[in-house]
Amino acid sequence: MTASAAALFGFPPEDRTSSPYTGYTRAHWEAAADGLLDAAWKWATPGGARLDLPGPPSHSGVRSDGMEGYARTLLAAGFRIAGSGGKDPNGLLERYAAGLDAGTRTPGRDDAESWPLILDHHVQGQPMVESASVALGLRLTRPWLWDRLAADIQDRAEHWLRGALRHVPSGNNWYLFPYTVAGFLESVGRGDAETARARERALELLEHWYRGDGWYADGDGRSFDHYNGWALHLYPLLDAHLAGDESASARHGARLREHLESYALMFGGDGSPLYFGRSLAYRFAASAAVGLGAVTGHTPLAPGASRRVASGSLRYFLERGAAGDDGLLSLGWHGPHAATLQTYSGPASPYWASKAFVALLAPAEHPLWTAPEEAAPSEGPDRVVSVPAAGFLVQSTRADGVVRLHNHGSDHVRPDEGESAADEDPLYARLAYSTVTGPTSADNTADNHLSVTVGGARSARRRIRPLGSGHGDGWGWAASWHLPVFPAGPSTVPGLRVESVTVARGRHELRVHRVLGASDGARAELTGWAVDPGGSVRSELRGLHGWEAPEDVRAPRGTAFARWATVPRLAAEVSGTVVLAALASLTAEPEADPDAGSPVGAVDRVEAAGDTVTVHWADGARTCVAFGRDAVAVDHDQAL
Repeated sequence: MTASAAALFGFPPEDRTSSPYTGYTRAHWEAAADGLLDAAWKWATPGGARLDLPGPPSHSGVRSDGMEGYARTLLAAGFRIAGSGGKDPNGLLERYAAGLDAGTRTPGRDDAESWPLILDHHVQGQPMVESASVALGLRLTRPWLWDRLAADIQDRAEHWLRGALRHVPSGNNWYLFPYTVAGFLESVGRGDAETARARERALELLEHWYRGDGWYADGDGRSFDHYNGWALHLYPLLDAHLAGDESASARHGARLREHLESYALMFGGDGSPLYFGRSLAYRFAASAAVGLGAVTGHTPLAPGASRRVASGSLRYFLERGAAGDDGLLSLGWHGPHAATLQTYSGPASPYWASKAFVALLAPAEHPLWTAPEEAAPSEGPDRVVSVPAAGFLVQSTRADGVVRLHNHGSDHVRPDEGESAADEDPLYARLAYSTVTGPTSADNTADNHLSVTVGGARSARRRIRPLGSGHGDGWGWAASWHLPVFPAGPSTVPGLRVESVTVARGRHELRVHRVLGASDGARAELTGWAVDPGGSVRSELRGLHGWEAPEDVRAPRGTAFARWATVPRLAAEVSGTVVLAALASLTAEPEADPDAGSPVGAVDRVEAAGDTVTVHWADGARTCVAFGRDAVAVDHDQAL
């Protein structure tokens, strides 16, 4: 923890006896919540209905952004106060009560206090998102806030909230917003057929989106990302927990437990979650699922391991400038970073990080806070875990605490959406992501990408079709195929297809690709990890079969982790059907050994025959990748 972070939030001294990994205790979490709320409330309107934080507005406009500030900070306040049994030393409840009164008097009016109306997602949808935070905050603090409001304020608040039940959400996790609003209304005796239907519809869709292995798609399609933890699992299980519904808790909790089997591994030894998917400005909200699992008991993690992951994530961001000198969370990752954002990101958007404070629902005597910290999953032995439902391969290495996600299944492309290179999203389209690197900007050479260049146009990867995955002791694999699409000229080339396989073991990544239907004059290119060439994280890419022309390409716009980066690249002329193999490596292990993590010497020899590549590793292991018709077979024999 930097001195500035400790001073900024008034942290107590670290406790390295109880928390040997992070030094954080429950008191640090309380101080962080208090400090973030205090800083945000300095920007409140006179009536307290909006927190108009400084910064560029989202596409929803400043009025919606200000209401967002109220709603998302209320969520943090709700967890903080409910977890303390109603204690409110900073007088937050009075302020939120006044803001609720002011915001709902004349909703829709263009003045300094009135909240915008909740309309359909494509008309004026953002207030629907915020309605869930308002409802959940009110539910958490009911005895001390809602129950003490005048009847007319309660009626006005209900009328505003019901807008979420009467308008159309976006076709993804948004259906859980009216679900959460309805749950609150029912909890205060205001339920009816309308609330029942909103909840029924959300649960119907949740079942439709469940893909297995504890993972939900975020809508109809194959979008798998952090929304699993901070939305798709959090809302239904927290609702059941607050309602005391044991049946629903068991059903949703079983899925969260299974989710955490793989998801808990996706935090690096330094506390960083994976930099992957959208809404990354929410930062330590990524630990919400871990905290909720500990609070409800639906987790495979020991209490000390849960605290280590959650506190590690909180500390990671506070140490790296996520909150500026004014105590406000910035729009970015460490500090401000424009490429991390989406058009819906406004100055208050980062306060969805409030969801991490669900951990405070565990009282001080709970094992989450009293058990000694234990190592996070990524701090144990090297692991490779496949997640077939999502098409993921997760690879962690103990020596440097780095976690890598090989993406063969999540693409953020709707089923009804065409594949356009112009819409390629660096946060989903790449072959791999990690806890120490970010994707390069769309303006620079794409990292971790297999492209085909035809007529001077380089292809993009959009819709990802999984071809299988699996893992064994110390190794794993995942495969997919995609249709290369081009930004110029014809969008596709007839018959052109790329199949990709990743085999991970230790810190090494065997990357095997089959390019089918390449036209004469086409050129394939494979890139590796984007890193700061002068930093502690190192990236290498070595051709094993078919590749040539190794070079390092510059990425001047950098990444969320590096102001300026380089990307290793291989190239090959391709025609017809071609099989290519390479070995990649990403490591942050200190360079005591100049070859630490290097692909050089890791492979003894490579045999290629037709559509099959066999790699003989230097330690005696053997990996065989065989392409068939719409299928891939991967065999691996460990060293004797």
